[in-house]
Amino acid sequence: MQFAAAPRRVNTSLPPLRVNPALLGSGAAGSAAASAPGTRTSQPTQRVPAADTATASAPQTYLPPEVAEAPQLPPLYSAHAAAGNLPEPKLAGSRRLLPHVKQPEETLPAFLIADHIYGTTDQQLVAEGNVELRQRNALLESDRLTHFDATDEVEATGNVRLSNDSDRISGPRLRMKMADSTGFFEQPEYSIRRTKIGATPMLWTGTEEPTAGDLTTAQGKATRLDFEGEGKYKLTDATYSTCTPTDDNGPDWFARTSGLRLDYSDQTGTASDATVYFKGIPILYSPWLSFSLNNERKSGLLTPSFGTTTRSGFEYTQPFYWNIAPNMDATIAPRIMSKRGTLLGGEFRYLEPNYSGTLLGQVLPHDQIDNTRRSAYSIVHNQNFGNGFTGALNVSGASDGTYFSDFGRGSAIVAQTNLLRQGVLSYGASWWSASLLAQSYQTLQDPALPPVVIPYKRLPQINLNANRNDLPLGLSFTFNGENVNFRHPTLVDGRRFTLYPQLALPLETAAFYVTPKIGLHSTRYQLDGQPVGTPDKLTRNVPIFSVDSGVTFERPTEWFDTALTQTLEPRLFYVHIPVRDQSQIPVFDSALADFNFAQIFAENRYSGGDRIGDANQLTAMLTSRLIDPQSGAEIIRAGLGQRTYFSTQQVTLPGEIPRTNRRTDLLGVFSGRILPKTWLDTNIQYSTEFSRMERMNIGARYQPEIGKLLNAGYRYTRDQLGQIDVSGQWPVSGGWHAVGRFNYSTKESRPIETVAGLEYDGGCWVGRVVLQRLATQTQRSNTSLFFQLELNGFARLGSNPLELLKRSVPGYSLLNSSPTDSSLMVPTIP
Repeated sequence: MQFAAAPRRVNTSLPPLRVNPALLGSGAAGSAAASAPGTRTSQPTQRVPAADTATASAPQTYLPPEVAEAPQLPPLYSAHAAAGNLPEPKLAGSRRLLPHVKQPEETLPAFLIADHIYGTTDQQLVAEGNVELRQRNALLESDRLTHFDATDEVEATGNVRLSNDSDRISGPRLRMKMADSTGFFEQPEYSIRRTKIGATPMLWTGTEEPTAGDLTTAQGKATRLDFEGEGKYKLTDATYSTCTPTDDNGPDWFARTSGLRLDYSDQTGTASDATVYFKGIPILYSPWLSFSLNNERKSGLLTPSFGTTTRSGFEYTQPFYWNIAPNMDATIAPRIMSKRGTLLGGEFRYLEPNYSGTLLGQVLPHDQIDNTRRSAYSIVHNQNFGNGFTGALNVSGASDGTYFSDFGRGSAIVAQTNLLRQGVLSYGASWWSASLLAQSYQTLQDPALPPVVIPYKRLPQINLNANRNDLPLGLSFTFNGENVNFRHPTLVDGRRFTLYPQLALPLETAAFYVTPKIGLHSTRYQLDGQPVGTPDKLTRNVPIFSVDSGVTFERPTEWFDTALTQTLEPRLFYVHIPVRDQSQIPVFDSALADFNFAQIFAENRYSGGDRIGDANQLTAMLTSRLIDPQSGAEIIRAGLGQRTYFSTQQVTLPGEIPRTNRRTDLLGVFSGRILPKTWLDTNIQYSTEFSRMERMNIGARYQPEIGKLLNAGYRYTRDQLGQIDVSGQWPVSGGWHAVGRFNYSTKESRPIETVAGLEYDGGCWVGRVVLQRLATQTQRSNTSLFFQLELNGFARLGSNPLELLKRSVPGYSLLNSSPTDSSLMVPTIP
């Protein structure tokens, strides 16, 4: 270790020296100024044996290009300034400074300052009184310090304080080889800070305090701390916490261990004989535990979850996480249910540059209520084969029709009836694409509900699509082709072959557009199992003509004293499709399409390919928008649309009543930010013939800031649906926050889902208690209770309600600014 050493009081004057100006901070090169005795002094040099002598030199240090181009660190102390020959350089702290990057075999200079410095050459150097030793990005302070030349170690005693990068460790005695970061600290109090994953790295200059939001802090006490290399610590009889003590009672939570290792090189922490305390009360013990530092994944037992449901009784789930590789992991989660038995669940995920996927599986060997074996699985895989070829596989299944209503924890999962089983192989080129698909479903039949219609299988389906917009005269060509084989266990089977070429002539300017288009929809059927007297080969050829047109008007306006641009955009869409008799064509995949703003501008009123509806109709829509002229962002949108028929409907589906009116219902939309922090989204379908509302969806959100949220919505479909949906998250008092949802069916006169919870933000921990009551399709309900204690930067204990809250409360946000990753580990028993 090279020292530049100097006492605080210097009585010996040095003759003026010529110094390289690059070594000076803000001082002028070559100038001389008086300096008061006791000026802090230090400069890289050979170690000196006496306190009254100091010499200076300027060692050359290699800097890599990325560091050399950054602002460099001027010398912090100067022996010449202390001798009165040069003004003392000043160092202004800056977060933009880059740390010096040590090269292999490079010896870095050390700067030593104290009231008294003495020693023996090539043996030891002793400094006493207000000792400060600086090397690279480390600062060591003590009452007394001894450097042993033979081992290049320092021993510090009395009020020892080590600041290394953003770590702070203090205690009565330290012995350390600073160049290798090895040694030990007796009875230390430690605070180890590390930049969060994704945060911008920062240099600590010794005087700046890093922004708390950029760091995670581990702190505690120990009887001994051993330094085992850069970023590696071994602590004996230690405590660990991410909380800052606020009073004599210590931190709100901490872990007490007989042995603790913190390895920031691989972001893992391990502890033996560990007990977790919360508010002074032990809540968890493990002979050995492992946890992740800085929210990175690692293998081990995840925090267990527990709760109770009316269908399964008390539940306890203990997941085990296996971090197989950076791009591959697995989770195994046994779920013990007091009324049903043990459900074994697992998930395997993988991610490669050209493929990815997820495998899920659950099995209950013996359901103690139903006395059967129950299971479910799901396989999702996506593949890029290269050269334009891609593939996808999505296969799922369940052992019985009530599996998800018995074991599911969300309304969307409980309501599943058809489980998809599908494989796709696709090819995409610059202007055309093709795909090969095989598709079927497992239909879940609940004995307590009406039978569910089984969909047709597609074994297989071949699609070909093309689009060219660069034809002569500005013409545009589109082609859609399909060949599909439909199979069903009880209905008519058949093959459908479809060709649909289209030719369009887009005429566009900056203000308006007109696009006439003509096409021929040709379909051929080969049927099996037709009734006697019905042909098994059918052909349908339908010409289709349409004209789409629109114009845009703009004017400047104001909205709440904000300059905006208002548009007025009328649009007309005309379609003509002649009548073709399709009564003998079976229905494989066609249905009446939902009437909305997307369908109102479609050519065919039916989905699927078994019905091409006759049409002589005109759709008109008027839209007005408020746009920010600077960013182009849409603030508010409002629109009205309606379709007018010029002929009577002839083509229908089996059981469909033909339309008799000349106009459709009126569609309306209004959405956008109507007030600061307030958004509204409204869609209506109003019958002008009967002067009544047919459908209505209204949703509003008020969110003045993160953590303050109110949602309100109402969904209505005449004679079918009526739902009131209210949810929110709001601070109540102090650190308490209320969160919940109430979804009520006015048609069934019962709640569909009720979620009520309280959260408490303790700064370094968050507590949650959430109650959920979920109605099933069989007029029954399932009640779940969640308790969770989240220890920031360490683990989550208890049952996890976060996925439930995120799904039930749109816009829900975590209270703690640095949420614990779901893969953080807690007690792992080897």
